[in-house]
Amino acid sequence: MLESQHKKAFAHQIESGTGFTIVECPRDAMQGIKTFIHTKQKIKYLNALLKVNFHTLDFGSFVSPKAIPQMRDTAEVLAGLDMSQSKTRLLAIVANERGGEQACSYQQISYLGYPFSISEVFQKRNTNKSIDESLVLVERLHQMAESAGKELVVYLSMGFGNPYGEKWSPEIVLNWSKVLAGIGIRILSVSDTVGVATNTSISQVFELLIPALPEVTFGAHLHTLPYQWFEKIDAAYKAGCRRFDGAIRGFGGCPMAKDELTGNLPTEKLISYMLSEQIPNNLNLLAFESAYNEALKLFG
Repeated sequence: MLESQHKKAFAHQIESGTGFTIVECPRDAMQGIKTFIHTKQKIKYLNALLKVNFHTLDFGSFVSPKAIPQMRDTAEVLAGLDMSQSKTRLLAIVANERGGEQACSYQQISYLGYPFSISEVFQKRNTNKSIDESLVLVERLHQMAESAGKELVVYLSMGFGNPYGEKWSPEIVLNWSKVLAGIGIRILSVSDTVGVATNTSISQVFELLIPALPEVTFGAHLHTLPYQWFEKIDAAYKAGCRRFDGAIRGFGGCPMAKDELTGNLPTEKLISYMLSEQIPNNLNLLAFESAYNEALKLFG
């Protein structure tokens, strides 16, 4: 019975066009850097990424410039992006209604992203809201996005463990996923945030979530140490996950999580995994090489 449900969930993700989806996250790579990256440099880098044909580009955020000063020029960056030859969809992170309204006002943006934590400690640390307050906001952002012809992607932070001493289990992740699915959320990205996930916890979470909510596309937003990338990708993929967030060279991390950043999942490792497993893709690998070189220049 469980195997049948798992196959049904997998089939749904394939039918939804999420066979092996890479969400490139330059916003996540840049946001923790204290030295401001010039707007023109950001535009040049993002335009290089748009040529790769990623499914989605997490390009910026409409949040308080006091909280994330690096992202204060998101609107200016957006104005400089060349979308004319790109099928890539744009995603912007928001943390309140004002940010949601800003993101919804731009036709080029397809997705709003909101970080919903199943940790009370981290939810307050990240968005200055309780979980209950955050849930009310998710409902409002979902309605706002739908009215504007966009979709809300919810990130389930602390989805693979909790470093703050609070209760955590795959069942808790499932319960919150059901609540969010009940609101109408159809893309949930389970987020490691601080790199506590193991291949076991990754497998347990996706093997529980995907069969239980076949109408939802689940993604993996993993932060990892350099030597752990393969086991984490492999565990998620074999458990049925087909949507992965990455950042070239693993640059970045969450500045609200802890002082020492644990890097993002390197995009080049995701591509390496795809190629080694002979998973079909439509990426422009020459364009990726160019974007990779731009990343080296930008991030030093």
